[in-house]
Amino acid sequence: MKRYWILALALVVAACGGGGQAANFKDATDRLEVVSWWVSPSEHPAFEVLLNAFRSANPKVNVIDGAIAGGGGSNVQVALAARLRAGDPPDVWQTFLGSSLRAWVDAGRIADVSAVYERTGLDHTMPATLLDAATYRVKAWGVPTGSHRGNNLWFNLRVLHDAGIAVPAAGYTSENFASDLAKVAAAGRTPLCLGGKDRFTATELFENTLLGVIGRDGWAKIRDDSFDWTGPQLKDALTRFGDVVSRADPSAGALTWDQAAKKLASGDCAFLSMNDSVYGELVANGAAEGKDFGYVPYPGTAGAYLAIVDTFVVSAQAKDGLNAIKFLETIADPKTSLAFNKVKGSVPIRNDVDVSSLPAYQRQASEALWHDKILLSMTHGELMPSAFQQALYDAVAAFVQSKNSKSFIDTLQNSIAVPIPGGR
Repeated sequence: MKRYWILALALVVAACGGGGQAANFKDATDRLEVVSWWVSPSEHPAFEVLLNAFRSANPKVNVIDGAIAGGGGSNVQVALAARLRAGDPPDVWQTFLGSSLRAWVDAGRIADVSAVYERTGLDHTMPATLLDAATYRVKAWGVPTGSHRGNNLWFNLRVLHDAGIAVPAAGYTSENFASDLAKVAAAGRTPLCLGGKDRFTATELFENTLLGVIGRDGWAKIRDDSFDWTGPQLKDALTRFGDVVSRADPSAGALTWDQAAKKLASGDCAFLSMNDSVYGELVANGAAEGKDFGYVPYPGTAGAYLAIVDTFVVSAQAKDGLNAIKFLETIADPKTSLAFNKVKGSVPIRNDVDVSSLPAYQRQASEALWHDKILLSMTHGELMPSAFQQALYDAVAAFVQSKNSKSFIDTLQNSIAVPIPGGR
């Protein structure tokens, strides 16, 4: 099976490359290349906030916007693999915290940026869980732009009203969700939008469903390799996931995540479960919070904050190392952080940023970041190694096709030789 997420492959190929350019962290240069996967109608304007803030402070530097389309970074990894193998990496690129970040460190491909944390105060203003996920071998290796919350359920208010469905609120359960999906279908409307062309979307939906079943304690078991990947909790989660995904838009397989969000904004479906990149996309498509759309934590996950943290790293072979470090310092700046996150739909990860000017959704998401239990994402390679992440993508895809829990379990085991009951 062709795997959508190929970070492990990229790292293996990169590790096999030889020679290449010499790093330059000493001499000033007049260029900077930054590679990202932010190309959607809400993402790229947010990316431009970062680039323009750097340009404003460094007007003589030619900034190369290396954004590459591909939801969740799949195509970025292909491009990085080729360039690292050729010894010609960009100065800065995008990844995630946790295991994804550590994989780049283990491959010897990124530079220590602890000095950025010290100079900008990140070392004492970030949530402890995220600071720990950015730290490896007592050093910091990447600077987060902000945090997305993964365990959200979004809904179109007009579609729910037309189907006679009460607006979901605190305490919304999986039983409520299943009932409402059925009511939408009975009303002749599409119950669930899904950007299935971007395979991370179905995996996020499964991840949210699993979290709703096993809770925070179960998440700790996954982290510690003590979760039973053949047990009754998994099978319960798969049953619920199967029921939900069976209500998905028939055209889901042809849609990217942002196209699915656009359909929610226009009232072409009732629900969408995905991280709050969706918020920025809904707003970019003219939808208004509280008027056109609403949101609740995914059923069963209230009190947990499933963090998806986009992070930029500096190449260990950067030609423009000084500018690369300055770019990460720009990201860490409180003013830039606020401006960026307002567009992106995420929230600042600094406790000294005043979020009172952000829209209502982002204010409550920020409150959740600082007061709920922060959990790292499997879908985005934060909680578990990249090999497990790839196996999970394959297992979810197999289940979506078969609706058979055995196909999920067998695919997970065959893809990664998962020990039972552990996860890795």
